[in-house]
Amino acid sequence: MTVNVTSGQLAVNGGTPVRTAPFTSWPIWDAREEQALLRALHSGQWGIGGSETEAFEAELAAVVGVRHGLTVSTGTSALVAALRACGIGYGDEVIVPPYTFVATASACLLAGALPVFADIDPLTYTLDPLAVEACITPRTRAIIPVHIGGYPADMDRLMEVGRRHGLRVIEDAAQAIGARWRDHSVGSIGDMGSFSFQSSKNINSGEGGALTTNDAELYEGAWSYKNCGRTPGGLWYQHEVLGDNLRLSQFQAAILRAQLTRLEEQTSLRLANGRYLCDGLRAIGGLTPQPDDDRVTRHGFHLVIARYDPEAFGGWERARFIEAMRAEGIPCAAGYVPIYETEGVRQGSAELRKAIGIAEVKPDCPVTVRVCEEESIWIAGQSVLLGSRQDMDDILAAVEKIHAAV
Repeated sequence: MTVNVTSGQLAVNGGTPVRTAPFTSWPIWDAREEQALLRALHSGQWGIGGSETEAFEAELAAVVGVRHGLTVSTGTSALVAALRACGIGYGDEVIVPPYTFVATASACLLAGALPVFADIDPLTYTLDPLAVEACITPRTRAIIPVHIGGYPADMDRLMEVGRRHGLRVIEDAAQAIGARWRDHSVGSIGDMGSFSFQSSKNINSGEGGALTTNDAELYEGAWSYKNCGRTPGGLWYQHEVLGDNLRLSQFQAAILRAQLTRLEEQTSLRLANGRYLCDGLRAIGGLTPQPDDDRVTRHGFHLVIARYDPEAFGGWERARFIEAMRAEGIPCAAGYVPIYETEGVRQGSAELRKAIGIAEVKPDCPVTVRVCEEESIWIAGQSVLLGSRQDMDDILAAVEKIHAAV
């Protein structure tokens, strides 16, 4: 690995940046999306009754390796529908990580359940199985592991905990389509898998989501919830359960069918660039990516997430390093805050606890606090990872330039 480091003054101090060219733009589309949209347009069936959603559901199920796929309107609604299909509702508890997008917790509250926050592993930043077990109470009904940045959570241990305690396991794979744990696609390991196709995701239709499962009863429950409480095969105005309208349009499904044709090629490219970038960061020092693990047979690389060591950069606080990277022309961010500190989740949880008569419990997640306040660095998003080897070298050159200058 050879990286040409731009010498001289750091760009944040007025020097010449390593990079001024833009990285790969997103979304990526071509005639496939155009033809798919025209196909949906000319079908005359833009919503209910169209064939694009069912076709995409079958294609997604085949890619994930499950019997059933189900499209919904968003990734958040996918989690809500999964919880409702699992019979989870008012007053139940669902164990979630606090290092994730807010939807993982807000979906629980929208289903009437209380999110309970278990800490994350200090190396992988995914849900810590020991912390999960410590959070289980008689109210606990499910666990939602999040495959953060495309890196699968420890599904062996989490499934064992879930089975031993009689808990449902719902995989939040919003950032991880194409990732594999022990050569099993994420979304096929737990009772249900949840995906997002929001604009930033590895395949996207602007907005959208999906569920995957091998369980016919769970599939039918989620289908009913997303279709206004109707029953598969039932009458149009037969509403057996309280449901919602979470249907995806035929236009979105058509785009996703086109996007899905690129998934394998793009995932392979992200994987190659992600590994190259992670190896380079380890060689420079001071930024430690999520660890190699033989059980992670394919990282989905929605992000490159690394642990920042200020001592390797002259004692710089993380914010100063991020500023310097951005000045060099490299996308860089700190990432999440603990989601239990967001006002919506805090207030929603407090109101639900009061309604069901249980005392407020402050989450005990010291690893998450440290990660959010001091450690985590997001260096390359999924579209950046679709670039050239030179793009990856520019990122490494910026890191090494800062490392050498401090």
